[in-house]
Amino acid sequence: MKALLTATTLAAFLAAAAVAAAPVTYTTSQSFEDVAFELETAITGRGLVIDHVSHPGEMLERTRADLGSDKTIFLNADIYSFCPVALSRKVMEIDPLNIRFCPYGIFVLQYPETPGKTTIGYSTYPEGPMKEVEELLDGIVREVVGLD
Repeated sequence: MKALLTATTLAAFLAAAAVAAAPVTYTTSQSFEDVAFELETAITGRGLVIDHVSHPGEMLERTRADLGSDKTIFLNADIYSFCPVALSRKVMEIDPLNIRFCPYGIFVLQYPETPGKTTIGYSTYPEGPMKEVEELLDGIVREVVGLD
């Protein structure tokens, strides 16, 4: 029983480590607004629907003083969420627990230290079927920054 518990704990730790891996990012001198517009265009141009755009940058700035902080984390920061139906079905038929990754997100942000630079990126996924999702995200992001 102890060996099973240890194996389960190890598997959970490895899964968490895979999810917590460093994101893939690209930085461009394009404006935040231009990158956001190009991202929307790249997503919808593939026939995908943006489910939600969250604005964590605005939220963090709006609540900064209330939380006793004087640090501005982002000048701008948005996350675009979407879940392509065919690809999502494919990866979830292989492993239904891949649902935990959906919707997929691409973030766009600007740091106060580098106001003339915009960063765009996405989270990495574990080896296996989710790498196809990662390829889709990378293709979208590379299109936005002009690498494809």
